[in-house]
Amino acid sequence: MKLSYFHVAEDVPDALVPESAVVIDVLRATTTIAWALHNGADSVQAFADIDELKLSSDKWSSSKKVLLGERGGTKLEGFDLGNSPLGVSEDLVKDKRVFMSTTNGTKSLHRLRESKNLYTMALANRSAVAAKLINDRSSEVCILGSGWEGAYSLEDSLAAGALVCFLLNELDNVKVINDEAMAVIALWDSWKHNIEGCLRIASHGQRLARIGNHDDDFACCSKLDNLSVVPKQIEMGVLRAS
Repeated sequence: MKLSYFHVAEDVPDALVPESAVVIDVLRATTTIAWALHNGADSVQAFADIDELKLSSDKWSSSKKVLLGERGGTKLEGFDLGNSPLGVSEDLVKDKRVFMSTTNGTKSLHRLRESKNLYTMALANRSAVAAKLINDRSSEVCILGSGWEGAYSLEDSLAAGALVCFLLNELDNVKVINDEAMAVIALWDSWKHNIEGCLRIASHGQRLARIGNHDDDFACCSKLDNLSVVPKQIEMGVLRAS
């Protein structure tokens, strides 16, 4: 298995369409996706463009959909939910499609939408996603962070390191093929015993702290391997538990 990691969507080579891909946005999109599906959402449909989200969601009855929108860390006006894993409770999302657009994570999903196997990962479902990749016998896996408006993200790289290290420990045939993937191994080794601390010192963690009390989000997003759900793209832009 060949592993590569890219910090943001813009870093992925134009010609690269990997066999398997994993998108990470720890704070908070992929954590929210994992919890939404764990809590019974039928699916999550991700949009980089808000107008496209509205056009698509208008075709669904209000009883079968939830609108989740965030920009700059805050909920968008007119949406049901902001981008928090604590908001996608079972009573709100069960059996519904979550129409989702966030500042960063949905862009990364869009970039790798043509991958044969496309998954999203948070720290919460790290081992479950790793097991899926192993079961797929994927020969090439591209791991993509979401960053912040095109810039590097510490917390996404930390989660990428958690995944790379897990796969290295489980398989004999893993080859790390770019420097970015090598670097996240060292990052994970440095912070694996203080995950929440790393999320809090990250620039986006500090940004969230400035705009409100997100202690519960930090606690939720820093939990490791406590969910078994694996979000997988089942049609363009649509994720379902696999």
